[in-house]
Amino acid sequence: MGAFSKYTDNDLIHLISEGNVDAFAEVYERYWSKLYNAAHKRLRNDALCEEVVQDVFLKYWEKRNTLIFSIGLSNYLHTAIKYSVIDYYRKELLKDKYLQVNRLVEAADNSNEEHIYLMDLRRLVEKVIDTLPAKCKTVYQLSRIENKNNKEIASLLNISEKTVEGHLTNALKLLKISLADFSMLLLVFLIK
Repeated sequence: MGAFSKYTDNDLIHLISEGNVDAFAEVYERYWSKLYNAAHKRLRNDALCEEVVQDVFLKYWEKRNTLIFSIGLSNYLHTAIKYSVIDYYRKELLKDKYLQVNRLVEAADNSNEEHIYLMDLRRLVEKVIDTLPAKCKTVYQLSRIENKNNKEIASLLNISEKTVEGHLTNALKLLKISLADFSMLLLVFLIK
């Protein structure tokens, strides 16, 4: 039993907001397996669940001075897990859409109309990527073209994983907005 095991969540929240690492370790021990199980119900991937839980704890520690726990620590952590899982699926969905477009480009036959359409789409994607700031563009290319994970990218570029996530989010938002008009044409093309 740790020195903080008899402390209430509210006591631990207060100590953590003051930077007490031991109080944070108690919260980690108290909630890690519960949060892992909550994530595992939705993700069913051990390594991914561990990453999601670690990320939630990391974000909590980074924001410890500014967080207000109106719903209690347990509810806050479980809600953070829920939204982390949602974010994971949202990113996977965007990644899948991008891969589908790439597969379409690669699998297209040589008919002029299809070829021209797909080359225009590829040029549009490349044009959008080229408008990104240099670091954002590099992060996007490492993630989507070279299939590196956030941790690898952060290590390669000497930036935090959070910064990597921010760059990817910005790149994917811009792609989504830029390809919105083109997606209607894609639908017409696929129905043909």
